[in-house]
Amino acid sequence: MENLLLLNCIESVLGAGKKSSSGNYAFKCPFCNHHKPKLEIQLQTNTKGENAYHCWICGTKGLKLPNLFKRIKVPYEKSIELHSILGTSPKKDLEKQEHHVQLPKEFIHLIADNSLEARRAKVYLKKRGITEQEIIKYNIGYATTGQYANRIIIPSYDSNFNVNYFVARSLDPNSTRKYDTPQCNKNDIIGFEALINWSLPVILVEGSFDAIAVRRNTIPLFGKGISNALMKKLVESSVKTIYIALDRDAQKAALDHAQTLLDYGKEVYFVDMEDKDPSEMGFEQFTKLIHNAQPLDFMELMHKKLFK
Repeated sequence: MENLLLLNCIESVLGAGKKSSSGNYAFKCPFCNHHKPKLEIQLQTNTKGENAYHCWICGTKGLKLPNLFKRIKVPYEKSIELHSILGTSPKKDLEKQEHHVQLPKEFIHLIADNSLEARRAKVYLKKRGITEQEIIKYNIGYATTGQYANRIIIPSYDSNFNVNYFVARSLDPNSTRKYDTPQCNKNDIIGFEALINWSLPVILVEGSFDAIAVRRNTIPLFGKGISNALMKKLVESSVKTIYIALDRDAQKAALDHAQTLLDYGKEVYFVDMEDKDPSEMGFEQFTKLIHNAQPLDFMELMHKKLFK
């Protein structure tokens, strides 16, 4: 039986939900602002007091609805209402919780391993155009056991060379879940931050494989949205030129990002991806698109928004 009180509370924050095939409810995601309802929430509270949520576009996920409300900064009264419905205490929700991302304990550095599993992983990466030099540069690894078993693992490091995120890609072509990621607040993350020169033009792409394919000063968004931390850095740094190269299905998000950055006085180039992502194109074809890209002005931006 659906918890109508809980559904009404969530809808008062996220807008009308849509029942999914699994019996959960899907809402428009406040983190990536995708035009379709892709943030799926489990209304049935399990025996651990959890209501799992997950966005199928940007990867935002968690187990506790109070944490979701906290992350999107709902009014305190709405948080109290939620706790009342769930029968939980608001005290823990008011405590500051920090989450430090760490690589899985099963992580194996790929470059120094010549096992059968490692060779299989290297063959997969080679087919995707990733060289041994890039395996070293990005410290790519894999796992054979645990939650991320049979997956390539690509870490991201912050400016202090601490892990701030990672993407685990399944090697099984029949996997129903190609990508797995850690649970964390993505608004605090700048992808591949340790490798970025903030005085040169930067390129924004969706995923880790895209960023590796582009090779130079490229930031993966790990989805379609720009995190708060990245937007702040782009605005405050000496970066003057920004290329936005998101997939065709993220064109609206890309144009919204472009408008925000233009408003801050940045020179923005919109890269037409031609129904392929950078990892599918490869370095040479993507470089041609970069060279052919034209800077956006307000009139061109409005034209693209109206006729996309």
